[in-house]
Amino acid sequence: MTEPARDAPVVVTGGAGAIGSVLVRRLLDAGRRVEVLDNFSTGRPEALPRDAARLRVTECDLATDPPEAPFRGAGELWHLAANADIRRGTREPETDLTNGTLATFRVLERARRADIPRVLFSSSSVVYGLAKTQPTPEAYGPLLPESLYAAAKLAAEGLVSAYAHSYGLRAYVFRFANIVDGRMNHGILYDLFAKLARDPNELEVLGDGRQAKSYLRTEECVDGMLTVAERASETVNVYNLGAVDRISVREIAERVVAAHGGRATIRYTGGAQGWVGDVPLQLLAIDKVRALGWSPRLTSAETIDRTIAELSARASAGSA
Repeated sequence: MTEPARDAPVVVTGGAGAIGSVLVRRLLDAGRRVEVLDNFSTGRPEALPRDAARLRVTECDLATDPPEAPFRGAGELWHLAANADIRRGTREPETDLTNGTLATFRVLERARRADIPRVLFSSSSVVYGLAKTQPTPEAYGPLLPESLYAAAKLAAEGLVSAYAHSYGLRAYVFRFANIVDGRMNHGILYDLFAKLARDPNELEVLGDGRQAKSYLRTEECVDGMLTVAERASETVNVYNLGAVDRISVREIAERVVAAHGGRATIRYTGGAQGWVGDVPLQLLAIDKVRALGWSPRLTSAETIDRTIAELSARASAGSA
């Protein structure tokens, strides 16, 4: 199994997304040449550096026929592109099959044909389903997804592993907690801010508010991925990335209301799950990645507070 040359370009799918754009900047800062592939369904061109000499961006649909040229001579494929809206996958069942499973197959085929030695894939904690063991370690099973999004992530993990064993790739699979920052255009904080923008007097919150999950900043997520990529060396390397604790939806809603002046009434829709496919309780065991030298700097509450501050600044700038 060959290792990538340090001067070989890096392919990043979904590179204009919240996580991808942070990764792209880190790779550029390290002197790498970067090929970004994105369909800009959720990613934004302005999230990427302008006029970066070592960056090339290609708009394309990964699920149909991703272009060959960006893969030629590349040393790594970071596959981050996916449907970002779990609930959309329930409404439109083909979404995750197309943008998750099929797109993963297409880019793995490009990687295989281009002899790219390393593939790094962004999975999710939702592959664990309603885990009975929490914090949940990487060895937990059986993995029983609750959503089509989770099923697509698990299927993609299987493809990544099979390609690694079948074609001599080295593979990295990252199972994320909830990743947030103030630039995201989806997720619980974005949704709550959008709801209060429409009605500042009442905030609808899905579920009973007792759902509790781990939250990690995008920059900390990228730090963790790069640590694993540098230090793990199995044929297939599976690592959880998350905070050491979790925070409830009720606490998040109260913090968002406080940031909007504290006058809104919170109305819960009820039920243990916020929506079909939701995993209401999630906390990842991160002992494995800690052994490599990475630990999150922020708690889930600190992550939420920092992101609320960014979203508040963004909202104020938009109304100025």
